[in-house]
Amino acid sequence: MIKAIAFDLWETLITNSHEATRAHGPLRLDRMARILATTPQSIEEAYRYVWDRCQELYWSADKDVPCRTQIEHFVEALQIKLDEATMQALEDAYANVLVDVLPSIVPGADEILSQLSDRGYKLGLISNTGRTPGYALRTILDRLNLARFFDAMVFSNEHGECKPRRSIFDALRRSLDVEFNEMIFIGDNVYADVYGAQRCGMLAVHFAPPERGTAVAPDVDHGMTIEPHATVCNLPEILALDVLRPLITAPGRRA
Repeated sequence: MIKAIAFDLWETLITNSHEATRAHGPLRLDRMARILATTPQSIEEAYRYVWDRCQELYWSADKDVPCRTQIEHFVEALQIKLDEATMQALEDAYANVLVDVLPSIVPGADEILSQLSDRGYKLGLISNTGRTPGYALRTILDRLNLARFFDAMVFSNEHGECKPRRSIFDALRRSLDVEFNEMIFIGDNVYADVYGAQRCGMLAVHFAPPERGTAVAPDVDHGMTIEPHATVCNLPEILALDVLRPLITAPGRRA
């Protein structure tokens, strides 16, 4: 019997519009430049270096690191030394931009989370984080009034590995206290979400909306044919899918 439903975050439950994305980079650069008493233009190359360096060292191998490590690479590129207070200020400026320019809720996300919660299912979340770490994403989800639905959340920068690694799915499974065959995972990325969940023995649903924002993971040349158990174009559809018929009989409301 299905006891838990787990979700990807970006472009499944929340999304960045093109307008918001265009605001994030300049705002982040401006805040970091102010801390260093310089101009955004003077640090832009180092800022872009961080993304490329993290992709080279970590993300391409489905690994991740704390946000502070990204700041250390930024300082490394600038070839400067900073005290701890300045490093912390840079991390705060780098990590929290999306807290102030919030992403949007994907249509139907709050509705489906509410329905599943009311039916008594444990709800989980796994997010590969990029520039916005888990502590900032928790604040974002709280401000969007979505955090209240989740029994457990796992973020790659805190865990150390990214989807589709088995370990990050297992961390969520253990937090929810269920078995893999008692879980369904829903996400927009066929490789990270569908393949990652299926290799653990979970049912996997591909979320393929007609439009997505900018928070889309790069394509991976994995050379595999990946077939989800089901595909939905809007989140409330999951309640009507034959493969998810166990959802119709809920395990009981929460006390």
